[in-house]
Amino acid sequence: MPVNKNKRSTNNNHNMLSYLSLILSIAAILLVVMTYIHPNQQIIYQNQTKIIYVNSSNITALKGVNVTPFNITSPLIKPAQEFLPADPVVTANQSFGSRLTDINQPLNTTELSIINNAPNSYFETAGEMLINGSIVNTVSAKPNKVPIFMLNGKPSVIYLGSITCIFCGENRWAMALALSRFGNFTTLFKGYSALQDSDVPTLYWSPAHYNSSTVDLGSFYTSNYINFIAIEDTSPISGGFVVQPINVMQQEINQSGNFAYIDAFKFIEQLNNFQGTPYTIWGSDQIGGADAIDFGNSTPTSSTNLPLASMTHAQVLNQLANFNDQFSKTEYAAADLYVAMICSAINNTAPVCSLPSIQKIEITNKY
Repeated sequence: MPVNKNKRSTNNNHNMLSYLSLILSIAAILLVVMTYIHPNQQIIYQNQTKIIYVNSSNITALKGVNVTPFNITSPLIKPAQEFLPADPVVTANQSFGSRLTDINQPLNTTELSIINNAPNSYFETAGEMLINGSIVNTVSAKPNKVPIFMLNGKPSVIYLGSITCIFCGENRWAMALALSRFGNFTTLFKGYSALQDSDVPTLYWSPAHYNSSTVDLGSFYTSNYINFIAIEDTSPISGGFVVQPINVMQQEINQSGNFAYIDAFKFIEQLNNFQGTPYTIWGSDQIGGADAIDFGNSTPTSSTNLPLASMTHAQVLNQLANFNDQFSKTEYAAADLYVAMICSAINNTAPVCSLPSIQKIEITNKY
């Protein structure tokens, strides 16, 4: 009997597809089993006392993407100023280590003025101390050069942090001081790092969702020189440090419909250098981590010996206002590094850029 070549060819194709399907099914099962037994992990956050790991599938969105400059027009997000029903201001006095006293409470006029109206002389003195090596705590930054994210015709400062992160908590004080040289905050809020990540007093850019996992966007900052694009990952503050997977954050940001934040996060993804929080971009300088280790008026000897963890917001602000101790001078010196980076991005057009110490820092560090 003659062979029906068309029929035979069809059967062969069918058999080949069946074998291929079987092989792919087995491979998929093996991949799931291997991931369960031995997940491929990478460091996403590290401080001096601990390393926290996440599965590398959480950061695959960062891989293999070319960097392209952004130059867009979009309004910035102004968060709702009313208190969040699920995350209210806590008025009760609570003990250190488990306190949420005044969380999400706006700074009053006097407290806000300490940030917005800090004397340039504090920045100058701290800058000179940084240059001559007399700052006691560590202040340093090794930036990566990146394209400037242009928004509405101005360079941008982009921040990606977590309310649960202790280094974000410390770093926001220096950030707020630096940003105040180029604009002002109409509102800032009291907050803390996670209760299991040292419970340090800090500032929030907007009222924080401290009982749920989401992303808070925006701030109450305005400037004629720069944009401030604040992206804050949130998780229940009663636990320890947590950062949501990158792809989850991107989805939540996309839901905002605001292109300033959507594209800023895409820009972070394209740079492919996110290693943890805080993550900041100051014009053309990207910094991984905080630019200072400053947790009080004595050098910490362990993760449980942090003077800042036993301070109130009022005490922190009082130290910044008086500028006469190790903590405050370190915060202003850390702010100076950020100021110099912004000055470089705006061609030194802001008055603070004329301070001799800022000019020296800018030249010395090649910002």
